[in-house]
Amino acid sequence: MAEQKSSKKRSQINLDSLSLEMGNKPPQAIEAEEAVLGAMLLEPAVVDSAMAELSAGCFYDNRNRMIYEAIGKLVTEHSPIDIVTVSAKLKALGKLEEVGGAVVLAGYSEKVGAAAHIEYYIKILKQKAIQRDLITASYAILKDSFDDSVSVDDLIDMAQTKVYDAVQNNVRRDVQEIGSVINEVMSDIQERQSSTGLSGVPSGFPTLDRITQGWQPSDLIILAARPSVGKTAFSLNIARNAAVDHHIPVAFFSLEMSSSQLAKRLVVSETGLSADKIKGAIKLEDWEWDQLEYKIRDLSKAPLYIDDTPGLPLMEFRTKAKNLVKNKKVRLIIVDYLQLMQGPAELRGMREQEVAAISRTLKATAKELNIPIIALSQLSRQAVQRTGGSGKPQLSDLRESGSIEQDADMVLFIHRPDYIGLSDNPEDKEKTQVIIAKHRNGETRDIDMVFKSERVKFMEPDEALNMQAERTVESRMNEEPRMNEEFQ
Repeated sequence: MAEQKSSKKRSQINLDSLSLEMGNKPPQAIEAEEAVLGAMLLEPAVVDSAMAELSAGCFYDNRNRMIYEAIGKLVTEHSPIDIVTVSAKLKALGKLEEVGGAVVLAGYSEKVGAAAHIEYYIKILKQKAIQRDLITASYAILKDSFDDSVSVDDLIDMAQTKVYDAVQNNVRRDVQEIGSVINEVMSDIQERQSSTGLSGVPSGFPTLDRITQGWQPSDLIILAARPSVGKTAFSLNIARNAAVDHHIPVAFFSLEMSSSQLAKRLVVSETGLSADKIKGAIKLEDWEWDQLEYKIRDLSKAPLYIDDTPGLPLMEFRTKAKNLVKNKKVRLIIVDYLQLMQGPAELRGMREQEVAAISRTLKATAKELNIPIIALSQLSRQAVQRTGGSGKPQLSDLRESGSIEQDADMVLFIHRPDYIGLSDNPEDKEKTQVIIAKHRNGETRDIDMVFKSERVKFMEPDEALNMQAERTVESRMNEEPRMNEEFQ
């Protein structure tokens, strides 16, 4: 509380000095302040409505602010509100003489207009408070803009946040009747019934999409697994499916791999050519060059945006995310991976708190931009050391912070039994499960998958069988010309 009071005084001093420099008085309505306080001293019903709408910062005059805070303390103590009780509270706080004594309170009670005008006075105070907060925010932005030590990305994010907070701090949502909420819900249900397809961004995996109805706006989805299990491959498949098959703009923030490495993985997945051939270890044949150029045409035109800034600071991510949503109409953001982001500087060295701040910010960004954010995360070693449970990861295995589980709307795990030594059968090598361990708005379930490591691609079992049949036919067609040449 002491810090809040001191910060208010500093902002007030800045506002006063800035106003003197500009030759203008800060926005204020002292008479409206006195009228509201006078009504609160005389009418108990006014106290509740004023407390619901106003904060101490809505009062510009310091004396009026102290009187309002004293009334607030009495309300908290369930004490009656009148001139006598407020005077006693101010005296107990050592502020009665500072506000001018009980005579001032008595004078306020004489300045009350018609009771019907109180709502109008309250509206005036809120408007003046927003104006003052915007001036203070603008002054802070101006100071930061002259500071060369502040990066432009941080400056833009801070500017947006300060202006947003200045408005939101004084805007309160009204209580809604259940009838109006039900009407909105019914309209949404009717719209979804009449439309075909998913309500969110498709993953490209039919079973997963049936359960989730696509990645939903404002959701934070955590995709977790141990290293080298396939987190990046699975997230790239998701990005590719949305961008290539559905032309949905996707942003991929890669803190671990470079953009060229990601692009090569996408090319391997898209063309079916081996990674060794794409890397140049094995030379491509002429017909494979044709296949390569033909199959990457759609990929090269897809609205997929990659940022490979290492150790991406949290504020820089927010700024870039906002710009991508605004300028590129991005509808899905993927972060690979959460633990490599840089949290607030003041939390460096306190790893759990830093990771908690990162996960909270990712969730807040998803909600603010109204898009889903998929964040990859590491699992702790206990996920593979634990006995029992078929070796499947659990929510408690999320590494470094329990807040990740708390902030996430959905948590997915990738489980490969052969990777952790639970199966020696060669036929089980490709078997994988995507485990929905948490789903705030739907069911939890284990989904069987197949991971084709040579193609860096996840697919459902039916798709894998179809692909195997196509590959068999394709290989036979490619072998026939060679056999004919050899025979001739």
